Amino acid sequence: MLGGYRIKGRRAAEIAASVESAVGDGELEPGQLLPPMRELAAGLGVNPNTVAAAYRILRERGVIETAGRRGSRVRSAPATTGRDHIRVDVPEGVRDLASGNPDPALLPPLATAFAAAAAQGDREPVLYGDVAVEPELARLARAALDADGVPAGPLAVVSGTLDAIERVLAAHLKPGDAVAVEDPGWGSTLDLVPALGLRTVPVGVDDEGPIPDDVGGALKAGARALIVTVRAQNPTGAAVSASRAGALRSVLREHPGTLLIEDDHGDGFVDVSLHSLAGVTRHWAFVRSVAKAYGPDLRLAVLTGDTVTVDRVRGRQRLGPGWVSRILQRAVVRLWTDGAVDVGAVAAAYDTRRTTLIDALARRGVAAHGRSGLNVWVPVPDETGVVARLLHAGWAVAPGARFRMGTPPGIRITVSLLTAKETGPLAGAVAAALGPAPVRSYV
Repeated sequence: MLGGYRIKGRRAAEIAASVESAVGDGELEPGQLLPPMRELAAGLGVNPNTVAAAYRILRERGVIETAGRRGSRVRSAPATTGRDHIRVDVPEGVRDLASGNPDPALLPPLATAFAAAAAQGDREPVLYGDVAVEPELARLARAALDADGVPAGPLAVVSGTLDAIERVLAAHLKPGDAVAVEDPGWGSTLDLVPALGLRTVPVGVDDEGPIPDDVGGALKAGARALIVTVRAQNPTGAAVSASRAGALRSVLREHPGTLLIEDDHGDGFVDVSLHSLAGVTRHWAFVRSVAKAYGPDLRLAVLTGDTVTVDRVRGRQRLGPGWVSRILQRAVVRLWTDGAVDVGAVAAAYDTRRTTLIDALARRGVAAHGRSGLNVWVPVPDETGVVARLLHAGWAVAPGARFRMGTPPGIRITVSLLTAKETGPLAGAVAAALGPAPVRSYV
């Protein structure tokens, strides 16, 4: 059935990683049938539930597909990620509130900054062996981190938040290790963790961030890492409050060996104060991206952390891309020093759109969440039905399945482009979609 390839592993993540690696290397071909779960479990000497969990990971990743009694087989076109396929195709004439993108009108123009960076590159060309981090970018970033209370640490520049998370996880963990992740949380992170052969352990989230009891339970159960979005959490808009930060620090002090990763992609477009957890554990990383405030195509994030973590990231980076373009780094410096983004005005614009929608929904009896950022999260009883009804009414929203594991259904509404005139009709449409489905009679 599998030719000469032998699936390996004792844990679900290891078994899934073995299959995915074989698919990537061409040892398992599209359409190839996998062993029945009980048969594979017997061959590996593991519980059938372990194999069932491995096959579930592979289905979520889009590597295999299952057709009931006909078994599981390698997809004819294996997907890179599973959650990317859980999205709504937006027909012409339907308002797109599903993308998660910032408002282009609130992004700064880039031509002047890149022209200045290119001119500097002509005068001071960057050559092999030069430092990887633009000195002025390091100085400005460190000053901003100091002002926000992020502990001192060396700096690296990486190609966005997800690049940073991947590098930090790979620097410390091995396949089969468990990572505590927010649920609901960023779909890309939920895809990345199993793609690295790691196990996801969900922790609940409320408006103030991860729930301390859930985090404590995950760490006691063996999770070796915790990923936290400190502001503008995607999809719920949660932001870690001062009191929640204190409670989470207390939990982390009981588990000093935990690898803590903090994502601050909200810097530059939110006005909620930062309450970092960094420095409580031996190994930590704090990531600050420019994508949402300055433009998604600016693939740059600043990473700081403990010396060992940052040194390992830098070392692997040198063996791969080497460094993030210094021209790009210099352009970001120019954007920062020119004050290209009026943070207060941008944050106020998004805050108004978000809170206005939440208030409009509340007046119609619909509970919604969104303390910061670009999105509003609405719990719903029937996710598929609500998304379909809203699409029929002219509104495209993101299905919550892209962002959740064990939490109840919901929808994510991106408010970036939402106008004041649209808020009332949208809230009315959501309330109507949450109501009972219309009764149809056939005569």
